[in-house]
Amino acid sequence: MLINPVKERMQAGEAALGLSVRLARSPDIARIAKATGHDFLFIDVQHSIFNLETIIGIAHTALAIGVAPVVRVRSVDDPDVSLLLDNGVSGIVFPDVNSAEEARRAVGRCRFPPIGGRSVSGGYPQFDYRSMPIAEAVPALDRATLVVCMIETAQGLAALEEIAAVPGVDVIHVGANDLLVSLGKPGRFDDPAVTEAMDRAIAAAEKHGIHAGCGGNRDVARQAAAIRRGVRFVTTQTDIGFLTAAASQWTTGLRKALAEPGT
Repeated sequence: MLINPVKERMQAGEAALGLSVRLARSPDIARIAKATGHDFLFIDVQHSIFNLETIIGIAHTALAIGVAPVVRVRSVDDPDVSLLLDNGVSGIVFPDVNSAEEARRAVGRCRFPPIGGRSVSGGYPQFDYRSMPIAEAVPALDRATLVVCMIETAQGLAALEEIAAVPGVDVIHVGANDLLVSLGKPGRFDDPAVTEAMDRAIAAAEKHGIHAGCGGNRDVARQAAAIRRGVRFVTTQTDIGFLTAAASQWTTGLRKALAEPGT
């Protein structure tokens, strides 16, 4: 049986935490994610340059240690979606989903018939390349595959409820950064518009038996507040953000210590 740790945690009513990957190219980032309490990797192909072999190398390590490798692709029409899923990726995040029709296109790339149009392959790494009857492999892969639709524009926000109602969507994910820019309020993460968008996503997700997500909001208190309200899919911070924050804290502390008398 395939188990997606993100789906498992969300279905248990808990928040799944993801490490956004923009800098790392080594599969060891999966081990760091696990060691730091993350449930999934959010490999960001929309904003960073990755080749396919690098993504799959990371994905295979993540699969082996119980961390879900999730990829944010470039759009609902990204041609690499099925290729990524066939080779070990556990979920796809689609940015800028602005309508139910776009959500259906996203689902179509990820789900097998009759819901979608994903092509059947063989020798899936999810099964360690064991020979599996198609009648068993297809439903198992469908159950374990995560489909995330991001709401990042005023247009997408207007269609949020319709997008959440599309069969095959697992998460309706509010991208706070881009959404605020779209609304003419860049960087105003405490603006009521963000809270309202999250509450609408939570309500729509509950209505349709799926989950709400929160991204782009890089603040522990705000993330905790969103989780308490019902968000279950959260990206904590990027690898770049974690590295620069820790490095800056260290050098600042060291220079402060050296400036103190008697040190």
